Amino acid sequence: MSFRKVVRQSKFRHVFGQPVKNDQCYEDIRVSRVTWDSTFCAVNPKFLAVIVEASGGGAFLVLPLSKTGRIDKAYPTVCGHTGPVLDIDWCPHNDEVIASGSEDCTVMVRHGAEGGPSQPGRLMAPCPAGCDNVVLVWNVGTAEELYRLDGLHPDLIYNVSWNHNGSLFCSACKDKSVRIIDPRRGTLVAERERAHEGARPMRAIFLADGKVFTTGFSRMSERQLALWDPVSGLRAEAPSSRRPPSPSPEVLCPTAPCFCMVTCTSP
Repeated sequence: MSFRKVVRQSKFRHVFGQPVKNDQCYEDIRVSRVTWDSTFCAVNPKFLAVIVEASGGGAFLVLPLSKTGRIDKAYPTVCGHTGPVLDIDWCPHNDEVIASGSEDCTVMVRHGAEGGPSQPGRLMAPCPAGCDNVVLVWNVGTAEELYRLDGLHPDLIYNVSWNHNGSLFCSACKDKSVRIIDPRRGTLVAERERAHEGARPMRAIFLADGKVFTTGFSRMSERQLALWDPVSGLRAEAPSSRRPPSPSPEVLCPTAPCFCMVTCTSP
């Protein structure tokens, strides 16, 4: 009888990441130290935005991807919020538009990033989800509220993610449920209770093929990745819907459409 060890085949088995050179890195950026599970940065094909420490309100940097190396402490920042900035994200359709959400309960959308923070932009106030367990869908062009979705989440909403055609969005909630919602009808399309058993925050995003990808934790506080099929009512994708990638306690924040994952550490 052969006792040869069976090794699972994987095309990623011998793939190793290599750190870039120092001249391709960003240095001396005073990243925000606010206690919040966020990536604190966002990138598109032209710019990198990073939430930074600021006095008298929140601020973030907008850097061209070509501007690497040491960042001057006097480099201009994008201001406007009266509280710390908690999250930022670029528009997927326009590389010049960026949205920022703040602890002051406002969301601002700015246009004209190429000219830098000194160039005036249009300020609007869309708010996808708040700590009041309500999801609001806004018309960014007119700053008008289109849909108010309350009563669908009994607890804090960790994040929301639109599908590729904008007809549905999925959400991750503190009650450990993942939901798919039709915002125009205000109805719950599908729900997966206890998607991850752990008490730490989880995240959910729509993938290009329509499936829902989640990150969370097990009861033993081990990281988990899971893939769900909305067509079958968020049924787990067989044979391995949950995989513990590592025992690290930090929250994994998946981002779309590039589908990269960022480790979020609280300062």
